[in-house]
Amino acid sequence: MLTAAPSATRQILQTQDLTVSFDGFKALDGLNFSLEEGELRVVIGPNGAGKTTFLDVLTGKVKPTRGRVLFKGKDLTKLKEHEISILGVGRKFQTPRVYQNLSVRENLELSLNPNKRVFPTLFGKKHLREKTDALLETIGLSRKDRVPAGLLSHGEKQWLEIGMVIAQDPDLLLLDECVAGMTDKETEATGELIQSLAQSHTILVIEHDMVFVRQIARKVTVLHQGSVLCEGTFEDVKNDPRVIEVYLGSHKAKG
Repeated sequence: MLTAAPSATRQILQTQDLTVSFDGFKALDGLNFSLEEGELRVVIGPNGAGKTTFLDVLTGKVKPTRGRVLFKGKDLTKLKEHEISILGVGRKFQTPRVYQNLSVRENLELSLNPNKRVFPTLFGKKHLREKTDALLETIGLSRKDRVPAGLLSHGEKQWLEIGMVIAQDPDLLLLDECVAGMTDKETEATGELIQSLAQSHTILVIEHDMVFVRQIARKVTVLHQGSVLCEGTFEDVKNDPRVIEVYLGSHKAKG
């Protein structure tokens, strides 16, 4: 009896010899990295390892000194930030970027509405409302949809911005230390949200909180001095002597 061959995974992101120099300092140093479509990857590393610079290059904010970034086979290094966003790369920054005076619903509608107006046009209003309702449910803010974003807790603002990025329907979602400053309860809820989103999105998470990493990680990449130190499961990297030496240290017993 013949059995169906397993479906092949497709590489959505690849960096080749990616190098970024700032006045002689190499923030990224020959970084080779790849990500499969549908994957949830967590990137960790000590301060100065190149994590934020990595995201800055992926989104076009910083241009590499050398190397390439291939997204769905297309080289991003010569594209502008808005062109990369249009291609399907969405980024959630460390500090929430929401419209403080608009309601939660209005923030999401603004992200969904292609006209980028605060008040959506009458055309497609029902569809817009349905999509907004679905997003509100996903990020757990249905009961606060009329609340001004400025009155939300720090964690809720983070969830709202994640919803705003998801509203743009990215093929790749980049999350930069999204649980920084959250309570333990908010952090756990954020982990559940990311795991839910990972069922239908490719996600790359930059993070420091090792308890949170343990909650969501499927595969972990450790950066050190601008290049990949090691990759593997959470337990693999947690117990790797190189990682313990350069990064985890006392976190080993806690994680």
